[in-house]
Amino acid sequence: MPHFPSGDGRPPWRALVLTLFPDAFPGPLGVSLAGQARDAGIWSLDTLQIRDFGLGKHRQVDDTPAGGGAGMVLRADVLGPALDHASTLSPDAPLIYLSPRGTPLTQSLARSLAEGPGVTLLAGRFEGIDERVIAAKGLKEVSIGDYVLAGGEVAAMVLIEACVRLLPGVLGASESLTSESFETGLLEYPQFTKPRDWQGRTIPDILLSGDHKKIEAWRREQSEKLTADRRPDLLHPPHQKRS
Repeated sequence: MPHFPSGDGRPPWRALVLTLFPDAFPGPLGVSLAGQARDAGIWSLDTLQIRDFGLGKHRQVDDTPAGGGAGMVLRADVLGPALDHASTLSPDAPLIYLSPRGTPLTQSLARSLAEGPGVTLLAGRFEGIDERVIAAKGLKEVSIGDYVLAGGEVAAMVLIEACVRLLPGVLGASESLTSESFETGLLEYPQFTKPRDWQGRTIPDILLSGDHKKIEAWRREQSEKLTADRRPDLLHPPHQKRS
């Protein structure tokens, strides 16, 4: 049976995004479980147009880098007032700047953010933002991967969805969360469904055996093999000594 998210009466988890392109939202956040959860009042999404805080007749938001170089940098005297206003809208939410040099977005970080009141996200553009804003406003820099995008809007959507799916009432079965990749420190085991035979490839017999202990052991073994092969760093994090 399909699951339709429903709230439990608590205040909605709020995502507020500062962006030059508010029309990019909600994007994929408006469909499927995330969209249904938003409609159900489990979480909310608002955008704040950075250009509304721009300077002069043309609402200038950027300027050339100090010291020279290519591209443009978002100005501190534009972002500062924008972030101050955002803080009045979501005073208890952490301020996060989506940046390729930031702390990696992990499942544990997403879970920590999901347990809070929400997030205020700054989606940058161009060459980045004036460093003084990061220091003055206590921005936490978060990265979604070791690559560079044209702007922070897609990264903001990734972070929001990673949090929203963890909110109570969004997913139907709690075991769906506890068994998936990264929740146990391992990648998720392979999944199969009907038909039993597809183009000569069959579902492993053990999954059809009805022996839940053996199935659980098989899944654990497969998770360990996949993790060792594809993400050995998860088995031996850099800060952890190997035995």
